[in-house]
Amino acid sequence: MVSSDFADRKHKKLVLFDVDDTLSPPRRHASPDIIKMLRDLRKEIVTGFVGGSNLSKIQEQLGVTGNNVVNDFDFAFAENGLTAYRLGKQLASQSFINFLGDDKYKKLVNFILHYIADMDIPIKRGTFVEFRNGMINVSPIGRNASVEERNQFVKYDKERKLRSAFVDVLREKFADYDLTYSIGGQISFDVFPRGWDKTYCLEHVRSEGFEEIHFFGDKTYKGGNDYEIFTDSRTIGHSVTGPDDTARKVKELFLQGKD
Repeated sequence: MVSSDFADRKHKKLVLFDVDDTLSPPRRHASPDIIKMLRDLRKEIVTGFVGGSNLSKIQEQLGVTGNNVVNDFDFAFAENGLTAYRLGKQLASQSFINFLGDDKYKKLVNFILHYIADMDIPIKRGTFVEFRNGMINVSPIGRNASVEERNQFVKYDKERKLRSAFVDVLREKFADYDLTYSIGGQISFDVFPRGWDKTYCLEHVRSEGFEEIHFFGDKTYKGGNDYEIFTDSRTIGHSVTGPDDTARKVKELFLQGKD
């Protein structure tokens, strides 16, 4: 039975959304139409987001009305659910550093920085390794790149598979670290302990009793950072091509006749 906290919802289901290229363009604001869709949906069904970024970045993208984003969803899962909120209240979290230890972490980051230094790419900016609570995010071009520079890197990476090759090297070099490497967004990939992908957030809702858990994401192919939760037996996965496609599919499935 679904928790009485959600007794007002017509459907006893949970709908989870990826953030980048599902609810908003990468690192940019969600549109007013998407915000309205999410608010309409929450009147009917339990909603949540699960993003790889930290909460402050997701707040920038989804908190466009000035509201605290953890209050705009029933479940808020940043860093794949390692930072988690239920109805605005924070749940237990995990730490990448505690899992790996400082010595191993230092060896990993030193190798990554040396590798990036030797990469021959047209543009390099700043913040090549971003430490997050439950993972690190690695960007060959640097997370400080502008939107235009990010778009240029996307084309360059599609042609040369730089991120895929980088991941292959790390997977071999640090095979004993028991890490997972997940390519997502436009310019980076995530590194985190095995099992700490987006399926981690499902542990937070295991006891809620939902009849179904739906997940919407764009990087649903093998190696993409939505793949594991998209293919998990506990979810019904929906692959989307962008925010407009997300809105269309949500309306078809859950909001027929609500316009």
